[in-house]
Amino acid sequence: MAKVNPGEMLPQERQQWILDRLRQRGRVVALELAAECAVSEDSVRRDLRELAAQGLCKRVYGGALPLSAAVAPLKQRRQEHAGRKLALARKAVTLVRQGQVLLIDAGSTNAAIAAALPSDFGLTVVTNAPDIAQILLEREGFGILLIGGRVDARIGAAVGAQAVQEIQRVRADLCFPGACAVDASSGLWGFDSEEALLKRAMVEASGETVVVATSDKLGTVATHRVAGIDEVQHLVVEHDVGRALRASFSAHGLVVHRADPAAA
Repeated sequence: MAKVNPGEMLPQERQQWILDRLRQRGRVVALELAAECAVSEDSVRRDLRELAAQGLCKRVYGGALPLSAAVAPLKQRRQEHAGRKLALARKAVTLVRQGQVLLIDAGSTNAAIAAALPSDFGLTVVTNAPDIAQILLEREGFGILLIGGRVDARIGAAVGAQAVQEIQRVRADLCFPGACAVDASSGLWGFDSEEALLKRAMVEASGETVVVATSDKLGTVATHRVAGIDEVQHLVVEHDVGRALRASFSAHGLVVHRADPAAA
């Protein structure tokens, strides 16, 4: 955008300026924006409401956060960023101990985790995702419990009341909920209401929660809150995630694990 006196911007120009600030900073505060662009806080709040209504940001108390990228169908996600997901999976499985019961949610990164699990640890894997169960069926050394219920083809897993009830009857050592969006202040988020309830049940049924997230999901929110950040014990991130962003999560008590660089 050409250099313009912020106080002289038209509303549309100001909203684009706010979006630029949001992308640069990862969050914006209405009071600070009002001071920077020399308008009233009410004007900025109105801008944020309009941007949120267009699906361009997520309104939170005092300001706004970026929205996580839209979730593509599972078939498409399997083909995206395979090397990055493999690097995350290899780091994530270092948290697994012998004889544990694992709850593994649906998702392409979690499928990579299933493929990377050690086969000589005597692990039991509970999953709502048929493709993850199939990955483990093709390997030896795993106990497998497939959660039933209505299967959502886009998500690639069972969701709904039956699936939630079956998870509530399980006690796991570790869970790997699929991460649609994760923010250091507001926690873990999902796009679908039923899926978010299932992820919530996984967190509640587990001793520890491990969130494994590609960089585009960090510092973002989605539509439905899954869990507070204080309910997550471990966060596995990509190698190139900056120190400041890692520190924002560590400040809330998470142990942040940095994956090795992804293969080219």
